Amino acid sequence: MSHLAILPILLPLLTGLLLLLIPARHQRQIHFLSVLSSVVLVALTATLLVDAGTGVITVYALGNWMPPFGIVLVADRLSALMLVLTSTLGFFSLLYTIAKDVPHGGQTFHSLVHFLLMGVNGAFLTGDMFNLFVFFEVLLLASYALLLQGGGLKRAKAGLHYVVLNLIGSAIFLIAVAILYGLLGTLNMADMAVRVAALSPADTPLVAAAAVLLLLVFGLKAAVVPVYFWLPRAYASASAPVAALFAIMTKVGVYAIIRVYSLVFGSEAGELAHLAQPWLWPLGLATLLLGVIGVLAAQELRMQIAYLLIISVGTLLAGVALNSVEALGATLFYLLHSTWICAALFLLVDLIARQRGDAADQIVSGPALPQSVLLGALFFITAISVIGMPPFSGFIGKALLLQAASGYNAAWLWSVVLMGTLAAMTALSRSGSTVFWRTNATPMQTTKADPWAVLAIMGLASFSLGLMVGGDSVIHYTRAIAEQVLQPKIYIDAVLGHRPLNQ
Repeated sequence: MSHLAILPILLPLLTGLLLLLIPARHQRQIHFLSVLSSVVLVALTATLLVDAGTGVITVYALGNWMPPFGIVLVADRLSALMLVLTSTLGFFSLLYTIAKDVPHGGQTFHSLVHFLLMGVNGAFLTGDMFNLFVFFEVLLLASYALLLQGGGLKRAKAGLHYVVLNLIGSAIFLIAVAILYGLLGTLNMADMAVRVAALSPADTPLVAAAAVLLLLVFGLKAAVVPVYFWLPRAYASASAPVAALFAIMTKVGVYAIIRVYSLVFGSEAGELAHLAQPWLWPLGLATLLLGVIGVLAAQELRMQIAYLLIISVGTLLAGVALNSVEALGATLFYLLHSTWICAALFLLVDLIARQRGDAADQIVSGPALPQSVLLGALFFITAISVIGMPPFSGFIGKALLLQAASGYNAAWLWSVVLMGTLAAMTALSRSGSTVFWRTNATPMQTTKADPWAVLAIMGLASFSLGLMVGGDSVIHYTRAIAEQVLQPKIYIDAVLGHRPLNQ
């Protein structure tokens, strides 16, 4: 049994603990160790991605307990892809903080980032429903502290809403888990899938009710209508590296929906097969539409990007609702694009705001930027990418998704996705022209952007170019993920067929 599968959890945990022991005055050592650990994490997750690409599902049984007993970690193609996405996002967010003039929070910032990475990675790797709850709590506790670091009334109010809503979500999660355990007698997701398929008619309604509660919880994490309103203010008030890192948080909810409702309530779940599909389609379209309204109405650049994230969530849910290999493969391709490019925009807007003085990130005319050419070029590239203009990866992802739709669904999806594209184009065109063209003649006397900060933004933006250049390979991989995910028996057999080392 390879120990590689547990390292994406252990490494950030140990790094976070070690960083707490280093005195705050040794900031250079803290930065070095934090970024170094993130580099190693990228290498580990990339190795897992290559291994998973062969089609082999790695099952790691903690304590060498045979499933469904004990705790299991499962690394398949889907979880490996999400781990790589998380680790790269963590690396560039931490790289951005090397810049001398970047305020990122308190003394425990780097420790909290690694604890957050541990929680996110654990959520992607766990094969157990209760441990999914545990890792949710770990990442949420770290995110509470990261959001509130730096103080300020605006940040405190947004943080309070975020904390309260997620505490309610955690309570609902526990209720749903208790119902499922009481009726099924297991929380191992592979074993749950087997038992749901053989469920008695008397127990079916209660299990269905628990499944709907889980959908509500995952929808809250993903910022789906009607429980999305916590996201814009929370993300807009967070420090730039935190907001960039939080771009993965909504994807944890989307991942949980894909995992649970394709495995436990998937095609082999009997009466409860595809239980979530009737809900996902209208919720996805509604989320996308309200994201469109938010983008057009936003008066601040950070709020605008937050609503772009909501648009991406709606698009992802619509793709999942189509429930086909082609649609899910396209959805995962778009998930990669939207996460990286929105994170880059959060970092870029921070640089822009700090060169505009009192105007900050408000979409109003202000002073000329000292680095208007550099920042304007970066804004143009990231904006047309997030809009989905050809030939960038956003266009490829949306084109694949629209191509996968058929019949009645196609008309709705084409209408709403193209409306979202037009709205994003309108809003970002207005923002770009206001910030970079409608300016005073005299530029602000502010410090120019640190090269480390620019490098972090360019690194994240380059992934969009990478998805464009290597599109065929990535599309092939995401399609292979979709094929594996939509055949739950492969996952079930891998987990329940796992044997301890001494057998």
